[in-house]
Amino acid sequence: MSGGEDGLRDAGEGDDLSGVPPEGVREEAAGDDRLARVFLTRVVEPGDETAGRWLRAFGAPEVARRLRGGGKPLPGVSPKRWQGLLARAEGAGPERDLAVAGEAGARFVCPGDTEWPAQLDDLGDARPVGLWVRGHPGLRIWALRSVAVVGARACTEYGAHTAAALAAGLAERGWVVVSGGAYGIDGAAHRGALAADGATVAVLACGVDRPYPRGHTALLDRIAEQGLLVGELPPGDHPTPSRFIVRNRVIAALTRGTVVVEAACRSGSLVTARAAQRLGRPTMGVPGPVTSALSAGVHELLRGEAFLVTDAAEVTELVGAMGELAPPRRGPVLPRDLLEPAARDVLAALPGDRTAGAGEIARGARTTREEAVARLYELRALGYVERHDDGWKLTRQAVIAVRAGPGPG
Repeated sequence: MSGGEDGLRDAGEGDDLSGVPPEGVREEAAGDDRLARVFLTRVVEPGDETAGRWLRAFGAPEVARRLRGGGKPLPGVSPKRWQGLLARAEGAGPERDLAVAGEAGARFVCPGDTEWPAQLDDLGDARPVGLWVRGHPGLRIWALRSVAVVGARACTEYGAHTAAALAAGLAERGWVVVSGGAYGIDGAAHRGALAADGATVAVLACGVDRPYPRGHTALLDRIAEQGLLVGELPPGDHPTPSRFIVRNRVIAALTRGTVVVEAACRSGSLVTARAAQRLGRPTMGVPGPVTSALSAGVHELLRGEAFLVTDAAEVTELVGAMGELAPPRRGPVLPRDLLEPAARDVLAALPGDRTAGAGEIARGARTTREEAVARLYELRALGYVERHDDGWKLTRQAVIAVRAGPGPG
């Protein structure tokens, strides 16, 4: 049994450490664990919780040994499925996969490595066996300040523009934008971050050396140069519909929060949002037209526990540090907003289409005649009113100001 099996306790003060293997042996054991995990990425499907329980109970080297036919079947699977796993194990070559990945500029990162993002451990038995990473930056550091921006593949122009602007705003604030590299909202988010000279990560449902979709080959290559491509599948492996779905849990767990820009009611991006909710990460949605089916899924999220956001500042307020608040939204400040309240009341009391006497204006402003006259002379100096014999009338400038509606107050 491995040290990760339930019931074993960590070494602490007073424990007998005489049986702890020397450093060289520990390094060899770590190497065995890594090679076993590389092997397992070729044999078990991403997100397989049964395999996750095997790893927790027996450790990667023992699981790999049994799958190579060196022991009794592991628990929790039918004989038919076990035979299928053994068949896949026969074609696995971890050393070959590492060599191919190295030629593509990729590396393998697994639990225990300094580059491993600890937040992925929140997935429990669905945690990735390991991750293939293509690109120069360190995944763990980038993931500490990252936000997922996801949505529909068949997005509208509004959705693409919003996703790009949102990603650019996050990048300008020092956040890493994470998405799935797909057409539509994903691609717009990646491009928005790159256009702002920001950082972006694409989490793929295939090997990181196999650009998918093909139409995004140039985009994914650019992400690999400036950011990171990440995936659970070994080099050369292809995507399937189920792999896209389970990939989304990695996007949710890797980031501090998930923003859905456009999504129909059956959109895969909603899987990411719900995974984020289960993990206790903030889930956000950008509203769209109520007549758009591509926003219906987002609106359903917003009716639940998701937060409504419209720009990067509002996203940062939810996922950032204390004090990173979005600025309050205000309408434009009009010239009359700068008047004192008493002068605004007198201005509002003047009829818009005729001359009025001081007494009538005073009654409308609920003040004395003397106070009204004093304010009228102030307003005259500012160009709001003009005197006609014994009466007062709004100037053209004042008529426009009054019709503009209420100000910030």
